[in-house]
Amino acid sequence: MSYFPDMQIATLAELEPAVYGLISKRSAALQGVEATEVTFHVGSKWSQDLKPHAGTELCELPHVAYVTAGTLGVEMGDGTYLEFHAGDAMLLPPGHDAWAVGDVDCTFVEFSRGNDYYAQ
Repeated sequence: MSYFPDMQIATLAELEPAVYGLISKRSAALQGVEATEVTFHVGSKWSQDLKPHAGTELCELPHVAYVTAGTLGVEMGDGTYLEFHAGDAMLLPPGHDAWAVGDVDCTFVEFSRGNDYYAQ
Protein backbone atom coordinates (compact mmCIF):
# COMPACT_ATOMS: atom_id res chain seq x y z
CA MET A 1 0.00 0.00 0.00
CA SER A 2 1.36 3.41 -0.99
CA TYR A 3 1.10 6.49 1.19
CA PHE A 4 0.65 9.90 -0.39
CA PRO A 5 0.65 12.57 2.36
CA ASP A 6 -0.40 15.43 0.04
CA MET A 7 -3.50 13.70 -1.34
CA GLN A 8 -6.89 14.39 0.18
CA ILE A 9 -10.39 13.14 -0.47
CA ALA A 10 -13.88 14.25 0.49
CA THR A 11 -17.08 12.53 -0.57
CA LEU A 12 -19.60 15.35 -0.89
CA ALA A 13 -22.59 12.99 -1.15
CA GLU A 14 -21.85 11.75 2.38
CA LEU A 15 -22.07 15.24 3.92
CA GLU A 16 -25.23 16.72 5.43
CA PRO A 17 -26.37 19.65 3.28
CA ALA A 18 -26.95 23.17 4.52
CA VAL A 19 -30.40 24.13 3.22
CA TYR A 20 -31.53 27.64 2.29
CA GLY A 21 -35.09 27.41 1.00
CA LEU A 22 -34.83 25.53 -2.31
CA ILE A 23 -31.00 25.75 -2.48
CA SER A 24 -28.74 23.24 -0.75
CA LYS A 25 -24.97 23.12 -0.29
CA ARG A 26 -22.53 20.39 0.77
CA SER A 27 -19.03 21.71 1.53
CA ALA A 28 -15.71 20.01 2.24
CA ALA A 29 -12.52 21.80 3.25
CA LEU A 30 -9.39 20.48 1.60
CA GLN A 31 -5.95 21.97 2.10
CA GLY A 32 -6.08 25.45 0.58
CA VAL A 33 -9.47 25.07 -1.16
CA GLU A 34 -13.09 24.38 -0.32
CA ALA A 35 -15.20 22.24 -2.64
CA THR A 36 -18.96 22.79 -2.52
CA GLU A 37 -21.74 20.94 -4.30
CA VAL A 38 -24.61 23.40 -4.81
CA THR A 39 -28.09 22.34 -5.89
CA PHE A 40 -30.63 24.86 -7.13
CA HIS A 41 -33.85 22.85 -6.95
CA VAL A 42 -36.66 23.53 -9.42
CA GLY A 43 -38.25 26.88 -8.54
CA SER A 44 -35.23 28.16 -6.62
CA LYS A 45 -33.72 31.61 -7.03
CA TRP A 46 -30.79 33.16 -5.17
CA SER A 47 -32.71 36.41 -4.54
CA GLN A 48 -35.54 34.47 -2.88
CA ASP A 49 -33.69 31.66 -1.10
CA LEU A 50 -30.24 32.96 -0.18
CA LYS A 51 -30.56 36.75 -0.21
CA PRO A 52 -31.98 36.86 3.35
CA HIS A 53 -28.92 34.93 4.60
CA ALA A 54 -26.39 36.93 2.58
CA GLY A 55 -27.75 40.36 3.45
CA THR A 56 -26.80 41.77 0.04
CA GLU A 57 -28.94 42.76 -2.92
CA LEU A 58 -27.08 40.39 -5.28
CA CYS A 59 -24.72 37.47 -4.70
CA GLU A 60 -21.32 39.05 -4.10
CA LEU A 61 -19.31 35.81 -4.16
CA PRO A 62 -17.36 34.72 -7.24
CA HIS A 63 -17.86 31.16 -8.45
CA VAL A 64 -15.48 28.85 -10.28
CA ALA A 65 -17.56 25.76 -10.93
CA TYR A 66 -18.48 22.82 -13.12
CA VAL A 67 -22.17 22.22 -13.84
CA THR A 68 -23.05 18.55 -13.40
CA ALA A 69 -26.82 18.64 -14.01
CA GLY A 70 -29.52 20.97 -15.27
CA THR A 71 -29.25 24.61 -16.26
CA LEU A 72 -28.39 27.68 -14.19
CA GLY A 73 -29.70 31.04 -15.37
CA VAL A 74 -27.55 33.99 -14.25
CA GLU A 75 -28.30 37.69 -14.50
CA MET A 76 -25.62 40.24 -13.65
CA GLY A 77 -26.44 43.56 -12.01
CA ASP A 78 -26.14 45.29 -15.40
CA GLY A 79 -28.79 42.98 -16.92
CA THR A 80 -26.40 40.68 -18.80
CA TYR A 81 -27.91 37.16 -18.91
CA LEU A 82 -26.24 33.81 -19.56
CA GLU A 83 -27.19 30.18 -19.02
CA PHE A 84 -24.78 27.50 -17.85
CA HIS A 85 -25.67 23.90 -18.77
CA ALA A 86 -24.53 20.48 -17.59
CA GLY A 87 -20.98 20.01 -18.85
CA ASP A 88 -20.11 23.73 -18.70
CA ALA A 89 -17.31 25.16 -16.61
CA MET A 90 -18.16 28.63 -15.33
CA LEU A 91 -16.30 31.61 -13.97
CA LEU A 92 -18.95 33.85 -12.47
CA PRO A 93 -18.03 37.27 -11.06
CA PRO A 94 -19.65 38.90 -8.00
CA GLY A 95 -22.88 40.88 -8.46
CA HIS A 96 -25.40 38.38 -9.85
CA ASP A 97 -28.69 36.60 -9.26
CA ALA A 98 -29.12 32.95 -10.28
CA TRP A 99 -31.87 30.34 -10.57
CA ALA A 100 -32.67 26.85 -11.84
CA VAL A 101 -34.01 27.00 -15.40
CA GLY A 102 -36.72 24.56 -16.46
CA ASP A 103 -38.05 21.54 -14.65
CA VAL A 104 -34.74 19.90 -13.66
CA ASP A 105 -32.61 20.69 -10.61
CA CYS A 106 -29.32 22.41 -11.41
CA THR A 107 -26.26 21.09 -9.59
CA PHE A 108 -22.71 22.36 -9.81
CA VAL A 109 -19.48 21.86 -7.91
CA GLU A 110 -17.61 25.04 -7.09
CA PHE A 111 -14.14 25.68 -5.77
CA SER A 112 -13.40 28.55 -3.41
CA ARG A 113 -10.26 29.60 -5.25
CA GLY A 114 -12.46 31.92 -7.32
CA ASN A 115 -11.90 34.50 -4.59
CA ASP A 116 -8.26 34.67 -5.67
CA TYR A 117 -9.19 35.61 -9.24
CA TYR A 118 -11.43 38.51 -8.28
CA ALA A 119 -9.21 39.79 -5.44
CA GLN A 120 -6.87 41.35 -8.03
